[in-house]
Amino acid sequence: MGDRPDFTRWPDLASRRFGSGVVAANDELFAEKENLIKADAPTYASHTFGNKGQVYDGWETRRRREPGVDWAVVRLGVPGIVHGVVVDTSFFTGNYPPHVSVQGAYVDGYPAPAELADADWFELVGIEAVDGDSINSFAVSQPRLVSHVRLRMHPDGGIARLRVHGEIVPDPRLVGPGHVDLAAAELGGRISDCSNMFYSAPANLILPGEARSMGEGWETSRRRDDGHDWVQFELAGPGAVHIAELDTRHFVGNAPGWARLTGTTAAGEQVQILSRTRLQPDTRHRIPTGTGGEHEIVAARLEVFPDGGMARVRLWGSLSDRGRSALGERWQLAGGAARTVTS
Repeated sequence: MGDRPDFTRWPDLASRRFGSGVVAANDELFAEKENLIKADAPTYASHTFGNKGQVYDGWETRRRREPGVDWAVVRLGVPGIVHGVVVDTSFFTGNYPPHVSVQGAYVDGYPAPAELADADWFELVGIEAVDGDSINSFAVSQPRLVSHVRLRMHPDGGIARLRVHGEIVPDPRLVGPGHVDLAAAELGGRISDCSNMFYSAPANLILPGEARSMGEGWETSRRRDDGHDWVQFELAGPGAVHIAELDTRHFVGNAPGWARLTGTTAAGEQVQILSRTRLQPDTRHRIPTGTGGEHEIVAARLEVFPDGGMARVRLWGSLSDRGRSALGERWQLAGGAARTVTS
C-alpha cells in the first residue's frame, strides 16, 4: 500500500458504496458505463465473447471514425473537494484511450443528463496520456466543490474503473437534528492514522452499509510482541458519543479480544469513552458509553487488543451547536448550494 499516491487515502467519492451513479455516456457499445464505479477491482476472463465481442469489466466505446471524444458523466455519491483521480485501464491493452481528461461540476439536487450539459464544468485533470493495463493516477489541486465528474477519452477506447478521491463536504441541510454517526465518512469523518493495515485499510471502518466480507473491513497482521493495534478517527464535527458500535461481523477466528475507546476534546484533553471491553467474534456490539457522552470530542482513538479485524465502527451521538455551525461554514466556503436545479 505504500506505493499508492497519498491522495488515495481519501475516500473514493465515485464509489457505488456511497450511492454514486453513471448518469450518461455518449457511447457504451462494447461494455457498460456502470462498470466504471464498481467498488471491486476489475476482472478478466479470456475467450468470453458476447454478441458484441470480448466481454470487458469496464466501459468501452466503439472505434471512433470521426473527430471528437467519448465521455461519461458520474454523479458522485457525496459532494466533496477532489484531491486525485485514478483512471484504471486494467486488461485494456490494444483498446485503451491514449489520452483522457476529467472535468468537475457542482449542481445542487438531482439533475437529469440534459440539465448537466449546461453545468459550469471546470478542469480537474487536463488532457493527459495514459498507459494500457495500468493504474493511471493524477493529483488534483482544484478547491471547488464537485458533485459530478465528466470523464473524457481522447478519442475512444476502454477504461475499467474511475476512482475520484477527495474530501467529503456534507450538505448540512441533510444532517438531521437527532443521533448521527459522528465518524461516518459520508458526513466528513475520516481516518487520520493507524498502527497497521496489512490486510485491509481502516478507511473501510467508516464506509456506509454493512461489510460483505472480511476484505471490506480493517484487518491487521498478527502481533508477536506485547503491543496492541489502534486506529485514529477525526469526527465529522465536535459532538458527544452516546453509543459505540463495534462490528466484528465476518471476523471469526481473527476478531480482537478486547477494545477500548478514548476521545480528544478541542483543548487536547483525553477522555474515556469506552473502557476496555470484551469483544466476541462475528458480532455487532452496540455499547452505551455512559459518562463518555458528557464530553464534546473532535477525535477518537480505538485500541484493539492485541490485534485482529473489525468490519465497521459507528460512533452514534449528537453534534454540538459548534459542530453544526462548523458543518454549515465548511459547506458555504466550499461553494455548496451555489446553483439549484428546480425543473
